[in-house]
Amino acid sequence: MDILKKLTSIRAASGDEAPMKEYILNYVATHSSSWKVAPKIIHGQGFQDCVILIFGQPRTAIYAHMDSIGFTVGYDNELIRIGGPKVDEEEIHLVGSDSRGEIEAELMLIENEDESISMKCIFDREIDRGTNLTFKPNFRETDEYVQSPYLDNRLGVWSALKVAETLEHGAIIFSTYEEHGGNSVGFCANYLLENYGVYQALVSDITWVTEGVVHGGGVAISMRDGSIPRRSYLNKIIDLADASGIHYQLEVESGGGSDGTMPQRSHLPIDWLFIGAPEDHVHTPNELVYKFDILCMMEMYRYLMVNL
Repeated sequence: MDILKKLTSIRAASGDEAPMKEYILNYVATHSSSWKVAPKIIHGQGFQDCVILIFGQPRTAIYAHMDSIGFTVGYDNELIRIGGPKVDEEEIHLVGSDSRGEIEAELMLIENEDESISMKCIFDREIDRGTNLTFKPNFRETDEYVQSPYLDNRLGVWSALKVAETLEHGAIIFSTYEEHGGNSVGFCANYLLENYGVYQALVSDITWVTEGVVHGGGVAISMRDGSIPRRSYLNKIIDLADASGIHYQLEVESGGGSDGTMPQRSHLPIDWLFIGAPEDHVHTPNELVYKFDILCMMEMYRYLMVNL
């Protein structure tokens, strides 16, 4: 879990993914010599802060978004949401840096006269406007679970990096902007389609604990959320999941979304499916995921990337 702990500590809110990009590039450079296949690494101009890894002759792509929720500092230390952070807990601490140094501040909720709620950060000076702040790292681990800010989606990134160790044929895309609706999957999927003929995608992300998806039940395979994957592709993956013997549970939700939303709304004929471990306390500093479900997630991806 040391790598996951490091990933959760990197400040990379939506639109500011460069620190995560650099970490992933350094990680691949350092570790890929021991992987089964050393990947071709694609990044730079035309890809914004995304990183694409190509292994062998890919048939399927894994998408894992690197960004997180957070806050932008506006005027007079006002806070503006990046994505959908939940702030109904007491003593939420935020970190970041601006032109005058490191920042550790406390979030304060203000009830306005019109009964609306605004947010400010408590700090001993005015913070540069436009500064991004994220939840202070606080990684906790027991025999059963891990708890931390930003398991969504650093856990999806971690799983993809673990799959990379044994992957012979496939693509892994570390994408951007997912939490704030402007994600980069469209141009990455188009690149893979035009250059490698990749029509299949799996979304490595974290879902919610609900009445139908529970801790300890294995990885969740989402039959639908706000978007609906193609049924024949879904059925194919469920059949493979049955054959794998790996514990999984089926999710059916009426809302929510992921990196799968972009290819469904594009002109590209890409099949996609969301597969991820369930977490509680979503988008808070205390996201909670059970280790058994994490293991099932990693094993399912390894199995599907060989057999799909």
